[in-house]
Amino acid sequence: MAREEFDYIVVGGGASGCVAAAQLVNRGGCRVLLLEAGHSHHHPLLDMPPGIFKLIHGSKYMRYHKTIPQEHLDGRAHEIPQGHVLGGGSSVNAQVYMRGRPSDYDEWDSLLSGNAESADWGWNAVLKHFRSIEGNNRFNNERHGIDGPLLVSDPGHVTDFSRWFIQAVQGMGEPFNADFNGPTQRGVGFYQFTNRNGRRSSAAYAYIEPLRNDARLTVKLKAEVLRVVVENRAAVGVAYRQNGEEKVAYARSEVIISAGALVTPKLLMLSGIGPAAHLADHGIPCVADLPGVGANLIDHPEVPITAIANGKHGYFKQGTGWRMIKNGLQFKLFGSGPILTAGLEAGALVNPLERAGEPTIQAFPVPIVYLDREAHDALEDTYGFTITTVVVKPKSRGFVKLRSPDPAAMPIVSPHLLKEEEDMRQMIAGQRFFLEAFRSAPLARHLTRIALPAHDDDENLRRHCKRFVKTNYHPAGTCKMGSDTDSMAVLDARMRVRGVEGLRVSDMSAVPNINAGNTNAPAMMLGDRCADFILD
Repeated sequence: MAREEFDYIVVGGGASGCVAAAQLVNRGGCRVLLLEAGHSHHHPLLDMPPGIFKLIHGSKYMRYHKTIPQEHLDGRAHEIPQGHVLGGGSSVNAQVYMRGRPSDYDEWDSLLSGNAESADWGWNAVLKHFRSIEGNNRFNNERHGIDGPLLVSDPGHVTDFSRWFIQAVQGMGEPFNADFNGPTQRGVGFYQFTNRNGRRSSAAYAYIEPLRNDARLTVKLKAEVLRVVVENRAAVGVAYRQNGEEKVAYARSEVIISAGALVTPKLLMLSGIGPAAHLADHGIPCVADLPGVGANLIDHPEVPITAIANGKHGYFKQGTGWRMIKNGLQFKLFGSGPILTAGLEAGALVNPLERAGEPTIQAFPVPIVYLDREAHDALEDTYGFTITTVVVKPKSRGFVKLRSPDPAAMPIVSPHLLKEEEDMRQMIAGQRFFLEAFRSAPLARHLTRIALPAHDDDENLRRHCKRFVKTNYHPAGTCKMGSDTDSMAVLDARMRVRGVEGLRVSDMSAVPNINAGNTNAPAMMLGDRCADFILD
């Protein structure tokens, strides 16, 4: 059998991996192998904005990481679903387009300033990547681009509940914000989304599809990477399994790991890169003793508030029976209707404790009774409205560890959501703020009662948060970039793994702190920057 050899190997076809692989081909003319453990992104339910809600539970397009029992949550364990498909999260998310705020990236730049070979990570440096990626259908200015492959659009359909939410929050004194990726995040308004005309714009569609017939890019699906092949402290390739057969592919230049914040640290540790004592516990020879691998797990915690509607408003049962047929026909015949939306049309970013300060809470209003599947039996299945409140800059940190040296074993995941008291304080403040929105006009006129939480005193809100807190699907930080003096830094400022030549990490595990807001756009920016670093 001929030796598989490429210029670069990208492990993981998620949002960042797709961009990095495509740009190495497009801008560098390189031969690239992209290995994705999951499935093809071609599926009608993945393509249409609301389709993922039929696939998110028990689907082959998702991989479900079960956390270990969380002691501070009274022993609760919960799931963190991650995309198991080409495009990763960009193929299965709710498509909200958010970058975070300039201070997020200026903070990164400050944390990375102590590198011998520095790189500018400040807002002005990353903005050019965001603009080059973006093809916006409304904005064209110094913050937004119109020619990028990622299609960003206004909501194609808006329910009354979303408008009432925006009016209620404005009535509480928050400004209307026409662009959450503009000069300020604060306020309430409509999100923008990574879709166009009822079709999802994922990293797979935006970056990989145009290269479908380009011989320089090889994409292998259902290809589970087992470890990085390291020789003389240099990454020379990867071992992977496809169709039951184990193979080795070699990289002439570099290997880029883009498997996400839960799997990337697992792969590094399986390859002998990580905390030496932990590797020894599993009989894995240590190649590079990096204690930060798997540490610093950050995620945005979210907690729901749910009310019962007094009329047939929202999207209850719009995806079943005759309603589904009607909505499908409306979309096919007129290009309009609920199929153009994933349901998250509006949003808000507020600071309940210091109203004029940078937002601490992000809100996602959903025009249904929406609870995590582990808590779905807590409420009746009827017309309703839910607001999930999210702490955007959490202080809590968890970890990822190996369960065993078997590559097929899922990693041990402990996210520690709301473990730090400051996170709980912010969450309770966010809950109380948006409970007031439920009681404000015009939203209050269309609700019968607030079902969860039952009471809004501190003790009951704390109990409610511990019972219902879950992931906002944004794990990050487990292989962070850092300065040369940071003993927990896994990567340098150019995304290179310390102590191993020819190996980089390009996904949300690389970030030193999580951005305020959704993480899909930052993940794609990281892929674009990684390709730049390599080609420079």
